[in-house]
Amino acid sequence: MRIVLIGQAAFGEKVLEALLEKGEEVVAVFTKPDKDGKLDPLKVQALKSNLPINTPSTYKDDSVFNTYCSYKPDLTIMAFVTDIIPVRFFEASSKGAICYHPSILPRHRGGSAINWAIIMGDTTTGLTIFQPDGGIDTGPVIIQKEIEIGPDDTTGNIYFDHLFPMGVDAILESIDIIKAGSPPLMPQDETEATYEPLCNDKVALLDWNKSTQEIHNFIRGCDPQPGAFSFIKGEKVRFYGSTISEINTKEPSGTILSVDENGMTVSAGDSAIKIAKIRSSLGKMDPNEFCSRLVIRPGDHFSS
Repeated sequence: MRIVLIGQAAFGEKVLEALLEKGEEVVAVFTKPDKDGKLDPLKVQALKSNLPINTPSTYKDDSVFNTYCSYKPDLTIMAFVTDIIPVRFFEASSKGAICYHPSILPRHRGGSAINWAIIMGDTTTGLTIFQPDGGIDTGPVIIQKEIEIGPDDTTGNIYFDHLFPMGVDAILESIDIIKAGSPPLMPQDETEATYEPLCNDKVALLDWNKSTQEIHNFIRGCDPQPGAFSFIKGEKVRFYGSTISEINTKEPSGTILSVDENGMTVSAGDSAIKIAKIRSSLGKMDPNEFCSRLVIRPGDHFSS
């Protein structure tokens, strides 16, 4: 089966590596254009494997589509794709296309699915392999796999420890299902669909008026990127490694209660949180060092 792989980053790289190790016939790779002279990891792996590489800036051009068709794909695999791929690409493959998405669709459509699952307090998430139909994370489902979200899990560890390796395996499993013929296709229930925006600095400002749990969820949902942030003494400060501290305090939310070698404890909602690391214009460091350098003491407070 002739496979065209569209993707990027470490996930695309590992999918290509797994496909080749499994003996699949990958006939071409499409990935992001080089940025500032830096090659995408998928492109690096494709170069090592002597595969045809395409780096279009858009998939809307007829020339790109014609090049794609010249590879005569049976199946197109989308492994971490942020571009909009026109539906004609899927229709040109004899067996269509499959796409990886890190949520249990139709919940959390969009480019920041893991972030929002944690921010919204979900206790489970997972991955979906589906057949794209031209919409944003729409199309019938082939495989779904579910995992629990722990009370202190972050977007980073949910992805890299779980949904990344599970996703590579699920793509290989989907290929076997398609090869066997008549894959079970489950329509997505549109009444259950949610769509959230990208989790970036437009949404990453921390609201100290939220509850303790909501603040904790927000910080770990933005960890490692973009980093939930607040302000103190003119510094934009991002928080990492949040845990809830069962402390009774009357201090306003956002007030620094203590700082030591184990982190910074800040009043949050009706209790408090402990922050292990922070990042500011001074770099990423432990809160003790940050507070020493800016002469920040217990009683000072963060603001939105």
